[in-house]
Amino acid sequence: MAELGKKYCVYCLAEVSPLRFRCTECADIELCPDCFSAGAALRPHRPAEAEGGWSSREEQLLLDAIEQFGFGNWEDMAAHVGASRTPQEVMEHYVSMYIHGNLGKACIPDTIPNRVTDHTCPSGGPLSPSLTTPLPPLDISVAEQQQLGYMPLRDDYEIEYDQDAETLISGLSVNYDDDDVEIELKRAHVDMYVRKLKERQRRKNIARDYNLVPAFLGKDKKDKEKAPKRKITKEEKELRLKLRPLYQFMSCKEFEDFFENMHKERILRAKIRELQRYRRNGITKMEESAEYEAARHKREKRKENKNIASSKRGKEEGKEGEFAAIENLPGFELLSDREKVLCSSLNLSPARYLTVKTIIIKDHLQKRQGIPSKSRLPSYLDKVLKKRILNFLTESGWISRDAS
Repeated sequence: MAELGKKYCVYCLAEVSPLRFRCTECADIELCPDCFSAGAALRPHRPAEAEGGWSSREEQLLLDAIEQFGFGNWEDMAAHVGASRTPQEVMEHYVSMYIHGNLGKACIPDTIPNRVTDHTCPSGGPLSPSLTTPLPPLDISVAEQQQLGYMPLRDDYEIEYDQDAETLISGLSVNYDDDDVEIELKRAHVDMYVRKLKERQRRKNIARDYNLVPAFLGKDKKDKEKAPKRKITKEEKELRLKLRPLYQFMSCKEFEDFFENMHKERILRAKIRELQRYRRNGITKMEESAEYEAARHKREKRKENKNIASSKRGKEEGKEGEFAAIENLPGFELLSDREKVLCSSLNLSPARYLTVKTIIIKDHLQKRQGIPSKSRLPSYLDKVLKKRILNFLTESGWISRDAS
C-alpha cells in the first residue's frame, strides 16, 4: 500500500521526486521524468513525446544551465547540456517549452509587479537617470567644432566636466578571490563614476536648453536682432544673476515665464500704489487722474527749474566771493585751484605762500642729497600755518612724508 504523503508515477509506480510531470486534463495523472521522456502514457491519454527528443537528463541539465549562465548565453548552455545540442536548438527548446509553453503560462504571470521603488526624480529632473541619454549633435560648423573641441558623433568635448572622472574605474577588475568588502568598495567606485556622468550630462542639458553654446559663439546676437524683446533694466539683470541657481531645476522656457511673471507682479504692485495715491488725494475717476498728473508734472517742473536757477546763482556768487580777498594780490595767477583754496582758508597772500613753499621744497631737496641745511622760514609763519602747509605739500606730492 502506498504510503500517505508520497507521490508515485502512475506508469512505473516508482516514487517520484519534486520534479514530475502532471497532465493538464487529469489532476491525478503524474509521470516521472524517465517515463515522460520515454513517451509512456495510459489510455485513453496520448503518448507524451518530448519535443525534439529531449531526455529528462537533458532537461535537468538545461535548467541547471539557465540558472548558472543566465538567459541568453546559449553557447555556454549548449556546452553544458551536451555536444549533441547546438545553441540554436537550446534557445528554441527553452523558449518554446519554458516561456511560451504550458510551463511558461503556468509560472510566468501576465503582469509582473515591480517590487523596486524608484527614488530618483522624474524624467528631466536634476537627478533623473534620463540625464545620461545622449543629446542630438550641435548644429555648428567645422571651425566652431574645432574652436570648442567638440566631437559631434559622440556629443563629447575634448575637455569635459570633471575630466579625471574615469580614473575611478579605469583600474577596477573583478577577481574570483575578492571578499565582500572589496566588492562593495568597487561598487562604490562605480556608483561615484555614474554620479559624475549624470552631473556631466546635466551640465550639457543646461547648456543646450539655455543656448549657452550659441551665446559663447556670438550667434545669439543675430537672433536677438531678428526678434527684439522687451528691454531689460539694470535691476532685472541683477535679479537674473541672483536667480541663476534655479537654472538647474527649471527649463529655459519655465524660467523665462517665471521671470516675466515676476515683472508683471512688479508692474501690478506699482499700479496699485499709484491708485492708492490717487485715492488719498481724493481722486475716484480715471478721467480726473490725467488732470491730476498733468498738474503735478507742471508743479514738479517749476520746482526743478527754481532749484536749478538758485543753485547756479549760488555757484556764481560763491566763485566771485571765494577768492575775492586774494585774487587781486600779486602771484595769484601762479597758484593752482587747490592752492587758492588753501591761501584763502589761511588768509595768506599768494606771494608769502610761494615764498614758504620754495623754502620748504629747497630744504627737502638738500636733505635728500645729504646737504645740511637750516630752515629759514619767515617770522610771520607760526606753527599752525607751517603744519597746514607741510600737510598740503605732502598730500600734493611735493615732498615725501618722512620729510614732513
